Amino acid sequence: MPRMPSIFIPHGGGPSFFMTGERKIQYQPTEDFLRSVQHLLPEKPKTILIITAHWETRTPSFTGGTNPGLIFDYFGFPPETYELTYPALGSPSLAQRAADLLKEAGLPALVETDYGWDHGVFIPLKVMYPEADVPVVAMSLHESLNPELHAHFGRALAPLRDEGVLIVGSGMSYHNLRHFADYAPESFAFHDWIDQAVQGSWQERCDQLGNWHAAPGGRASHPREEHLLPLMVASGAGSDLPGRVIWRGSVGPTCIGAWAFD
Repeated sequence: MPRMPSIFIPHGGGPSFFMTGERKIQYQPTEDFLRSVQHLLPEKPKTILIITAHWETRTPSFTGGTNPGLIFDYFGFPPETYELTYPALGSPSLAQRAADLLKEAGLPALVETDYGWDHGVFIPLKVMYPEADVPVVAMSLHESLNPELHAHFGRALAPLRDEGVLIVGSGMSYHNLRHFADYAPESFAFHDWIDQAVQGSWQERCDQLGNWHAAPGGRASHPREEHLLPLMVASGAGSDLPGRVIWRGSVGPTCIGAWAFD
C-alpha cells in the first residue's frame, strides 16, 4: 500500500457548500478544490483521521463510536442545513490505534466512544467523499493551542500513513471572521509566509510554524489560532521532505490555501 500524505484543508464556512445564493458562490472555489482532493492521493484511503478545529479538549481525544452522530455546531443557517446527513462509519480500531501511538510517544490520549462529528468533520468530508464510504475518526485539538505540541501529535501519528490512513487537518488558513467579506491584504502576506514556512525539514517546519503569530499577517489572519492548529498536526505527520502547496484560492477577496506533507 502506498504511503498517504497528510494534508491541511479549508473546511469552509458552516454549511455554505450546501446552500444557495451568494454564500454558496463565495465558497464554490473551496468546494471545487475539496472535490478534487481524492484525485491528488495515491489511492483511496482505507480510513480517514481528521483533526477538527471545532473540538478542544484537556486530553487529545479520538471519536471511537461505530456510528457517530453529527453535531450541528453552526448557528443562524437555513433549516435544511440542520438536516444534512453523513452516514460514514466510525473506526473504533483506528481510534484506539491512534490513541496508543500518542501514548507510546509519551503523550496523553483518550478514546471518546459517545462523541460525534462537528461541522469541521462532516462538512468537508461530505464534499470530498459524498458516498460516505470511507470510515472516519475525528481528533480534537489540545486546549493549550500550543503549536509545537500539535506538531508532536502529528509526528506520533505519522505511522498511520503507511497503514492506508489519510490524516487530514481541517481548519481555515485565514479565520478573521470580521474581515472575510473585505479585501484582506494580510491574508495574502500570511499565505506567502506559510508557503515558505512549510518548505523546510520536519524540525524547521516545527520551528517556523511555531512562530506563526510573528509572521506577516499572522495574528491579523487568526485572532484566535484554533483554525490554524490542524496545519501543525498535518505538518508534524510529514517527513523531512518539503511541504507542498496543493491549492491557493479565495473566499470572496480573501486568500485561503491547502498544503500536503509527504
